[in-house]
Amino acid sequence: MKAQTKTKNNRCPIKEKVEKIKQEIGKVIVGQEEMIETIIIALLSDGHILLEGYPGLGKTMTVKTVASILDAKFHRVQFTPDLIPADITGFEMWLPETKKSRIQKGPVFTNILLADEINRAPAKVQSALLEAMQEKQVTIGRETHHLEKLFLVLATQNPIEISGTYLLPEAEIDRFMFKIKIRYPSYDDEIEITEKHASGTETPLAVIFKPEEILALRTTIAEWLPPNDAPSIVQYITRLVRATRPDENDGILEDLVMYGASPRATIALTKASRVYAYIQGDDTILPEHVQKMAYPVLRHRIILTHEAEVEGYDSDDIITKILHRVPILE
Repeated sequence: MKAQTKTKNNRCPIKEKVEKIKQEIGKVIVGQEEMIETIIIALLSDGHILLEGYPGLGKTMTVKTVASILDAKFHRVQFTPDLIPADITGFEMWLPETKKSRIQKGPVFTNILLADEINRAPAKVQSALLEAMQEKQVTIGRETHHLEKLFLVLATQNPIEISGTYLLPEAEIDRFMFKIKIRYPSYDDEIEITEKHASGTETPLAVIFKPEEILALRTTIAEWLPPNDAPSIVQYITRLVRATRPDENDGILEDLVMYGASPRATIALTKASRVYAYIQGDDTILPEHVQKMAYPVLRHRIILTHEAEVEGYDSDDIITKILHRVPILE
């Protein structure tokens, strides 16, 4: 593919700050480099994240640490079966003494919202986040309230528990830019984790980015390489996303995939690849940037058939097949 080049700005300060973020998070979270890097990319791409992993792998601690080093407003909601939508968005409260109503804003009015164990609440509660995640606003009663400009939902879920859990609505899953699978730490990492956290001392963290700096950097990255300045890479991304759909490519995936990714995935993959290229210090978006971001962007948007699940496939296997099959140039 011919590179769509752009004049390279001096991005050393940004790379240094990204490395500092990783170092600060590393004071608390050992290993999990892929998770940390993807969270940084989501912050700069204005995207929400679904973190999936077994208990005790540091999902909640990571989100709290990120909020600390950004000096951002942070709220945590523990999702449970008895939660109601108003517990998240807020509610209209009638005051008898004044004979007027007052809006009590919920925890969604923040910069970073941790939706802990999101799959423990029923669909009615989960759907309360739909308007907030997509439009950055919440309707309470007859009034619409805008959320913070820097607003990120980081939701966690446990993949092994079935009792007392609910499937996330497809409309909500599609609003998450990334799905990150968190793995067990290596042997050496686990020793370091034990040494750090068994001491009982709290690690002080430095503020690396302010929320307003994140917002300014998003604008800088968008202006650095608009999509129409890289038409060939946008075409490649579009072909990849379309290839996830069972009726494309002569129905090659028809027996494996029930539903593929929506155009929202094309937008997400373009934005994520651009941010990844930018923080890597490259001159343009390259196919390897797209291929790296394809897994977290697409894995939760591919719904497998029962036959594929029986045969032991997961969505990452399908993405690998697509990356091998779809040509970079057409």
